[in-house]
Amino acid sequence: MPGDPLFYLVGWATTLVIAIGKSAFGGGLAILGIPLLAMVVSPLDAAIMVAMLVSLMDLLALRSFGRETWSTPDLAWLLPGLAAGIGIGYVVFVRIDPRIVTLVIGLTTLAFTLQWFLKGRLAAAGARPVSGRLALLAGTVSGFTTFVAHAGGPPVAMYLLSRGLPKSVLVGTTIALFTLGNWLKLPPYFMLGLKHPDALWGALALAPAVPLGIWLGHVVHRRLDQKKLFLCCYALLAVAALKLTVDAALALLR
Repeated sequence: MPGDPLFYLVGWATTLVIAIGKSAFGGGLAILGIPLLAMVVSPLDAAIMVAMLVSLMDLLALRSFGRETWSTPDLAWLLPGLAAGIGIGYVVFVRIDPRIVTLVIGLTTLAFTLQWFLKGRLAAAGARPVSGRLALLAGTVSGFTTFVAHAGGPPVAMYLLSRGLPKSVLVGTTIALFTLGNWLKLPPYFMLGLKHPDALWGALALAPAVPLGIWLGHVVHRRLDQKKLFLCCYALLAVAALKLTVDAALALLR
């Protein structure tokens, strides 16, 4: 187990923040996990630890958001798309520049969130019907980008937010979808972890913070009304989009 007090301070705070975001909004804060943990461990160890911790968060969050909170008509299209996208990403990974993929996703998501904020209004619950084609596309793009650039959240968030789903259905559907995606990505990270045992021990040391964060996030979710939760989701999406855009632009300029 790590013995550095700073590791526990930064690690527990980071884990709590990610877990709260997962249970309150369906995610959105995991993108901050690697940069924050990289302050106290190597970036590779941070990536392995985040993958392990987020997979545990998914399982616990599913207990709070059961099948009654899943939009089955959306998942029927999103899940096959996600699996197909991960497969496509695996096949073309060596031929694709992840910096370009990240930049495109970041800019597209920024435009989407900017349009929403400029409108100054919220979609009513159930305002738009299920679109099989859009859901399949969102799932496929999400699976592809999560494999090649670790940026799978924004494509699905853009689709589900535009649907105007009730808040618990929005979060439950997001959690159900990314539980599959994150667990499909887990084996490669676990194999890496066997070569970097410090990362596995680090994830184990931070794991006790996960149930506390999931519980706190669920409390936040219950207390926020539909409009405030949507506002938080769009704000988190904008932060993620900005980070993706800046990171990709800086990487391309190097």
